Amino acid sequence: MELENNMSGIAATLQHRREKDQGVGSNCQAVRYLNQDYEALRQRCFQSGCLFQDDTFPAEASSLGFNELGPGAYKIRGVDWIRPMELTCSPEFIVSGATRTDVCQGALGDCWLLAAIASLTLNREVLARVVPHGQSFRDGEYAGIFHFQVEPTEPELSNQSAVFSANHSKPDRTNRTTRTLHPGADYLNRFQITSSADSEAVTHQKFFSGTCNSSSDWLQVEYRGDTLQLIWVRNPWGQVEWTGAWSDDSIEWRYVSDEDRERLSHCSEDGEFWMSFSDFLRHYSRLEICNLTPDALTDDSVSKWALSKFDSSWRRGSIAGGCRNYPNTFWTNPQLVIRLEEEDDDPDDGEAGCTFVVGLIQKNRRRMRKMGQDMHTVGFAIYEVPEEFSGQRNVHLNRNFFLRHSSAARSETFINLREVCSRLTLPPGEYLLVPSTFEPHKDGDFCVRVFTEKQADFQAADTDCLSLQDCEISAFELKKILNKVVTKRSDIQTSGFSISTCRHMVNLLDRDGSGKLGLVEFKVLWIKIENYLKIYRNKDVDNSGTMSSTEMRIAVEEAGFSLNNALHQVIVARYSESDLTIDFDNFVSSLVRLETMFNMFKTLDKNNSGTVELNILQVGSFIWIT
Repeated sequence: MELENNMSGIAATLQHRREKDQGVGSNCQAVRYLNQDYEALRQRCFQSGCLFQDDTFPAEASSLGFNELGPGAYKIRGVDWIRPMELTCSPEFIVSGATRTDVCQGALGDCWLLAAIASLTLNREVLARVVPHGQSFRDGEYAGIFHFQVEPTEPELSNQSAVFSANHSKPDRTNRTTRTLHPGADYLNRFQITSSADSEAVTHQKFFSGTCNSSSDWLQVEYRGDTLQLIWVRNPWGQVEWTGAWSDDSIEWRYVSDEDRERLSHCSEDGEFWMSFSDFLRHYSRLEICNLTPDALTDDSVSKWALSKFDSSWRRGSIAGGCRNYPNTFWTNPQLVIRLEEEDDDPDDGEAGCTFVVGLIQKNRRRMRKMGQDMHTVGFAIYEVPEEFSGQRNVHLNRNFFLRHSSAARSETFINLREVCSRLTLPPGEYLLVPSTFEPHKDGDFCVRVFTEKQADFQAADTDCLSLQDCEISAFELKKILNKVVTKRSDIQTSGFSISTCRHMVNLLDRDGSGKLGLVEFKVLWIKIENYLKIYRNKDVDNSGTMSSTEMRIAVEEAGFSLNNALHQVIVARYSESDLTIDFDNFVSSLVRLETMFNMFKTLDKNNSGTVELNILQVGSFIWIT
C-alpha cells in the first residue's frame, strides 16, 4: 500500500508538472470536468439530431442533492426535469447582459452558491470566464447542452418555476443554475441557527435567518454632522429585504445630502439594501472575503499579489500524519518550502515584514458524500527552516525537528470546511508549511495557494520530481526516489538501491533511448516493483525481512522465470550476503537483470527456436545491456 500511494503521488506530480508546462489548467486550457469535451459533445448532438443528455449528471432525483434533497425527500416530491422551451416558447439565455438581480433563489436554492453567482455579474470579464460567450437557444446553435447548465423544475409550483434559481426581473428568460463559479465579492452568513426550523425563517425586520447574503460595496456618508459607515447587502431571495435603519424608506435618508441620497438610492423590494456597520455587526455572525486571483485582474492600476499553487494529497500509512497532536506521525505529512525575501512596501501595522495569505483547499470531497463521507478537519502549521537546511529542496525534516521546535505561525483553527485560510506576516526568511488533517491516516487530495505581495519562492520539500526540467527521471533521480520509499519500511531489509541497479531499471524500460524514464515508463516500473514486493513478502516465510537461498528460488519462479540449477547458483553467489541471505534491493536487481536478459534473448531468437547465434558485436551488446 505504501509503494502504491507513493507511486500515485510521484506519478501525479510528474503529470501535473507536464500539464502545467503545457498550459493545462489555465483559463484558455481549462481542465475538463470528468473529461467531458463540450465542443465534441455539442457536435455529436448536431450530427445525431438528438439533444444532449448528460450521463454524468442524469435527470434523476439522485442528482439533486443529499439529505433534504436526496431521493424520496419531501422537498423534491413531484420534481420534473424539462427543457427551457417547455417553460416558454422563445427562451433566451442572456439578454442585454447579466445583472446581480437576475439571480434569485428558488424553493430548493443554495443561497451560498447563488450569492456567489450574483456577485459574478459585477465583473463581466470574470463572468465570461465562468459562463463563456456564444451560447444561445437559436436554431443552429442549440444542441441541448450549455456549459455547466441544468434546469430541474417542479410542475406544482406556479407557472412551472425553476426550483433552484429563478429570474424574477425578466420572466421570459430561461431560468438557470451553474455548476462552477469564480467568486469575487463578500459573503455574509446570517445568525447562527439552532434548529432546522430557524433556517431561512423571516424575522420581524424582514431578514432571513440561517441564509447567506452577498456584499460588494462599503461606503461612508455624512449623517447629522458625523461620518457613518454603510454596507450594501443583497438577499438571494431577491424580494424580501431589511426594514430597519437605512432601509429604502427609513427616516435616516432625510438627514444625508441630496448627493449621497442619489448616489446610494436603490429600487425598493429588489432584495438589495443598505445597513449601518453597527447593525451589520449585530445581525451577521460570519464574513467570508473572496478575492480574485491575479490572473483574473486585468487592470494595470490594481496592485496584484503573486500566487503560488501546489497540489498534493494525504495517503494513509505514508503521508497522512495528522496534526501536531500526533508527534510520531506529524512529520510524515507533505512539507512545502516558502522563501520570503522582500518586505512589504507599506505595512498596515507599521511593522516591517512579509505579508502573505495561505489557503488550504480540500479537493473532491463533495462527491464523497454519497458514500457517507464529508469534509476532513484540516489546518496547517508553519516552521522556520533551520539554517543548516537553508536553500535545500530534498530535505524532509524528521520527527526530532518537530519535537524540538515550535511553529512560527499556523492556521487559526482546524475545521471541517472546504477551505482554511489565514493572513499572516513573518520576517523575511525560509519557512516550512505543513498541511494536515486533524487526525492521522486520512486519505484526501488538497491544494495549497499562497498569495504574497512580493514574489516568493514556493516548492515542495523532499520531492525531487518538482525540480525535474523535462519531467523525466534519470537513474540518479530514480535512486533517490526509490530509496526514500523503501528505507522507511520496517518489514523488509535493504541497504538501498545502487546506481548500477537503477541504471539497469532504466535500461529495461527506456524505449526511446533517452537514458531516462518518462511518466508511462516510470509507472510500468513501479508496478513491477510493487509486484516484486508482494512476492518478496509472501515468500519470506520466517518474516526475517530477507530472502534465504531456498525462498529466493521459489520467489524467482513465482516472478515468472524458469531457471536451471546453474543460474540459481549464479544468482545466489552474485546477490547474496555472506550469510547467504538476499535483501530487497538485491532481490529486485536480480529480477530486473533476468527480465532484461530474457527480453534480449527473445529479440535475437527470431524463429522461436530456443537457441541463438551471436557475432562479436551482439555478444558485446548482450553483455553491456544485461
